[in-house]
Amino acid sequence: MERTVSESPSGARGTARPATTHPQPPDDTSHPLRVAIIGGGPGGLYAAALLKRLDPTRDITVWERNTPDDTFGFGVVLSDETLGGIEHADPHVHEALQRHFVRWDDIDIVHRGVRHTSGGHGFAALGRKRLLEILHTRCRELGVDLRFHTEAPKELPQTHDLVIAADGIHSTTREAYADVFHPRITPHHCRYIWLAADFSFDSFRFEIAETEHGVMQLHGYPYAPDASTVIIEMREEVWHAAGFDELGEAESIERCAKIFAEALRGRPLKSNNSTWTTFRTVVNDRWSHGNVVLLGDAAHTAHFSIGSGTKLAVEDALALAACLEEQDTLDEALTAYEAERRPVVASTQRAARASLEWFENLALYLDQPPRQFAFNLLTRSRRVTHDNLRLRDRRFTEAVEREFGCPPGTPPMFTPFRLRGLSLRNRVVVSPMDMYSAADGVPGDFHLVHLGARAMGGAGLVMTEMVCVSEEGRITPGCAGLYTGRQAEAWKRITNFVHDRAPGTAIGVQLGHSGRKGSTKLMWEGMDEPLEEGNWPLVAASALPYKRFSQLPRELSRAQLTDVREQFAAAACRAARAGFDLLELHCAHGYLLSGFLSPLTNRRTDAYGGSLDKRLRFPLEVFDAVRNVWPGERPMTVRISATDWADGGTTAEDAVEIARAFAAHGADAIDVSTGQVVADERPEFGRSYQTPFADRVRNATGIPVIAVGAISSWDDVNSLILAGRTDLCALARPHLYDPHWTLHAAAEQGYTGPGAVWPAPYRAGSRRPQTGRTDAPKPRLTLGS
Repeated sequence: MERTVSESPSGARGTARPATTHPQPPDDTSHPLRVAIIGGGPGGLYAAALLKRLDPTRDITVWERNTPDDTFGFGVVLSDETLGGIEHADPHVHEALQRHFVRWDDIDIVHRGVRHTSGGHGFAALGRKRLLEILHTRCRELGVDLRFHTEAPKELPQTHDLVIAADGIHSTTREAYADVFHPRITPHHCRYIWLAADFSFDSFRFEIAETEHGVMQLHGYPYAPDASTVIIEMREEVWHAAGFDELGEAESIERCAKIFAEALRGRPLKSNNSTWTTFRTVVNDRWSHGNVVLLGDAAHTAHFSIGSGTKLAVEDALALAACLEEQDTLDEALTAYEAERRPVVASTQRAARASLEWFENLALYLDQPPRQFAFNLLTRSRRVTHDNLRLRDRRFTEAVEREFGCPPGTPPMFTPFRLRGLSLRNRVVVSPMDMYSAADGVPGDFHLVHLGARAMGGAGLVMTEMVCVSEEGRITPGCAGLYTGRQAEAWKRITNFVHDRAPGTAIGVQLGHSGRKGSTKLMWEGMDEPLEEGNWPLVAASALPYKRFSQLPRELSRAQLTDVREQFAAAACRAARAGFDLLELHCAHGYLLSGFLSPLTNRRTDAYGGSLDKRLRFPLEVFDAVRNVWPGERPMTVRISATDWADGGTTAEDAVEIARAFAAHGADAIDVSTGQVVADERPEFGRSYQTPFADRVRNATGIPVIAVGAISSWDDVNSLILAGRTDLCALARPHLYDPHWTLHAAAEQGYTGPGAVWPAPYRAGSRRPQTGRTDAPKPRLTLGS
């Protein structure tokens, strides 16, 4: 769930009474001379030091409600990228940090008594208290006025040119202007506590404890020669079951030390006013208002499992200082600051969300093979990938590949996969893509070239677009169909070409009915817009239009349900005769069968509406009718929308039950997509953004899955397959960009073998073309001084 305003303060560093008066409009100059900073954490202090160093005449004051020695948490991890920015901006701070850093390269994953180590990662950390001391010293050297144990005055926006709100996750400044910043605060499902040990781990350590109450995990890393940060985390229900909600601070810490005694070498854990808390993701629609600007956790948060919030705050400070120097006005500077940082932060938050949810769902992965489990953990955020990990630690990655079953020199994506009687030579699927280029539902030369080219491009499975089961079931007049014999003969021409000219490539058909999303213009003429003329009547689970200007569909009667079911079965018979190797039933994206599954589009009060079991009834009846006529040795898959991206719609938990239901009726795999069910959806786009839903279905049910959605690189495909998050990867737009995407992926990885066979006429092009030299001659001789 999301909150639209922040939670009440709980004593976190930097919380201060906000300015409650209206901020003044930005001055015409971007060079503010009087700067107020609310919050004396690393981000606020570093911003103060940078701005003072850039102009010693500035009057800069930091207000911090806590004392100089107060701090929350123990160690801070900074990346090489962040350190590089600090070095360029302030060598004095960089030198001081370097003297106190602890550095290491390894990550240890300990699960069921077995430790797996991956090297080559490179970390640098120091104590948070030490970091604050360095920044306090630097600010005082530069003449910054540090006011500890002091609340920020209300009138700061009126008395200063710029107010930087670095007052943390519980920012009262952000809350005071919530109607402008529009914060969205999302609490998550785990409880965690931030502790320390009085010895230094020799690696970044993840340790899993399977207790009678549920799964708990330890995150640990060194931050000094004699100290380590230790974070204990578990799901909320495990925390309650274990009785932590009834324990005091000392008892909690003692219990944690006993659970992870081996990792802690029998040593006790230390607290620093540590309390169990729930992580909250903070997102703001805006980061500035007048002369007030948010920085660090006040503007955004990212889960600790992928790094430090301090890192983001320091990078914010660097960017803000640079923009104030570069832009002509304060308004332009604050706009430029947000434009520069927002994409970086959004990317980090997507990675952090993936990592956070991986740990929330840790129990799903406990039975994975040991090395696959470790690889899955290391690549959980999608920032560390298969190829990246090979560069860091080739030996570890090759051990994971051997355990997975990769023959020597074979990337995971080029391993075979079997569905019923169909053996696919690799894990790449050309995803169904509507081409809207048929005439009277008949696929023509365009489809032959389109699908034939991609079949010769090396994918293991090539899917047609959604092929409609009736004329009334088309999305547009250009949709292909399988409701006449003429259409079936045209499809047979295409399947014959694929089987003859691209042997080893399978071709599948996706059957569907448009439901309430039919009778619209071709996509490039106006997506989802009704036809100007020649419309046909629509049917749906319930009489609800897709958009306010869409045609109102009729609710299907019992007799019409029977007719539609028979149309699907008849189309499946034609598909079998046309020679397709696989059939997929389209139950996603708001089309007819999807409309039955979602509570947002199914308002029926009969046996086909209400509970999820009832909403599944008609799609399962259609599936059974198709499976009964589809050849027994040929597989069937089902595409679902695993979430509607809308309140009250299908959830990830529903998707697992939907997958189980179809598998119980004979589905061989679930093609896991999302959304496009309701017009007011709010999808969380990003790289591979739908794969967590496929991951959940696969690891919660054991049913093979096809992942789809913004998967664009062969490195992502290898990572997802090897981590056990999916069995097959469907790619759409990359195959529009490059019909030979799969063969080129093989060439770029130096792979030749049965998983990627070049057509005989194309073999001369199976190696990457030569380009001009880009490397400079290396020195032949180096002489001493």
